[in-house]
Amino acid sequence: MSDKTVYVGMCADLIHHGHLNIIKRAESLGTVVVGLLTDEAIASYKRMPAIKFDNRKTIVENLKGVSRVVPQDTLSYTKNLRSLKPDYVVHGDDWKTGVQGVIRQQVIDTLSEWGGELIEIPYTSGVSSTKLRNLQKSLGVTPSDRRIKLKELLRAKSGVRVLEAHNGLTGLIVENASVESDGKSKEFDAMWLSSLTHSTSKGKPDIQYVDITSISNTLSEIFEVTTKPMIVDADSGGLTEHFRFAVRTLERLGVSAVIIEDKKGAKRNSLFGTSANQVQDSIENFSEKISAGKRAQVTEEFMIIARIESLILKRGEKDAIIRAMSYVDAGADAIMIHSKEESPHEIVSFLENFRKLDKFTPIVVVPTTYNSITEGELISHGANIVIYANHLLRSAYPAMEKAAISILESERSKEADSLCMPIKQIISLIPGVDYD
Repeated sequence: MSDKTVYVGMCADLIHHGHLNIIKRAESLGTVVVGLLTDEAIASYKRMPAIKFDNRKTIVENLKGVSRVVPQDTLSYTKNLRSLKPDYVVHGDDWKTGVQGVIRQQVIDTLSEWGGELIEIPYTSGVSSTKLRNLQKSLGVTPSDRRIKLKELLRAKSGVRVLEAHNGLTGLIVENASVESDGKSKEFDAMWLSSLTHSTSKGKPDIQYVDITSISNTLSEIFEVTTKPMIVDADSGGLTEHFRFAVRTLERLGVSAVIIEDKKGAKRNSLFGTSANQVQDSIENFSEKISAGKRAQVTEEFMIIARIESLILKRGEKDAIIRAMSYVDAGADAIMIHSKEESPHEIVSFLENFRKLDKFTPIVVVPTTYNSITEGELISHGANIVIYANHLLRSAYPAMEKAAISILESERSKEADSLCMPIKQIISLIPGVDYD
């Protein structure tokens, strides 16, 4: 065998014969070291890998021709290449544009420092990672696999992006919506079942009228067509005795987290603020509810998130901080801080001051009213989860109402055509049936 060292960078989330062709070519040149991208590295530019790093490492280590596997913790190869100083890097020739094109040039420049060489082999025809991922998604996900995903995202990403879903169709939107930007794929990481949008979609007021049975039915509809993790809005959680059973139900279904707010009495949406008769629970009572929920859960990965209403009710940041620390002590896995102000100032102040006391507990924010601040800015101040809480329902209702008014005014539907997606597109929207 040649005494040359050959470096191959891989994600290896979905192994196919294209990967094997690259390894075979690399083996012909020398000793093959695979730089396996970590979960964090993959999540920095596309969806979280379906298989965890340790399991992917075991798979790659057992591939014929691979001598060693080392973690590659960034998209850039530079750190590993300078450490190993390989004679060759082998890669497919499909990385010449976008962010991959930048990485490719970095590899060439780094190899030139010691006379190394980039070997590119033709992209393997007949292989589509996208098709393989879609096939994987069509097979679905078990409740346990879905439930653990939120904690995995929090470990792998600096910020988790969440969008509301209130039925199967909106779940599909959250599952599939994506944009390409600077060579990276941006998509939503998780779903949020909001009490506001869920109850409104059923024509009911947001007063905690929709019960756990209805929530379970809606979750079943969404989970049947999606794979991403779900966070559920459980309002105040109800009586402590009832909350324990709700935790068990949601956990069993595959929900990753439940958020409960520290209010008591009749439910009123928080965005009414002090104009509605809203009463904040005592720290002691709410802490006991959190502790009871934690004692009731069966799995380690399920999360109970404590939502603090102090800023909404004008009790100030000091009260919010005291409550946050108490709720964490009671077992809360994360804190949600809420505000109805248009300025993000009080949220940013809370984030920065809480982080001085607690650097690790995840913080959830919901920038519905203070939406001038970007998710990147919120994350830089200490937020970990950003929830877009009601935007699919709020955007759908005006569009549907406009179509209805158009039909009434014209006494026909022709004028509404421009407001609607084509019939062929709607009947083929849901996979699983072939249409001629």
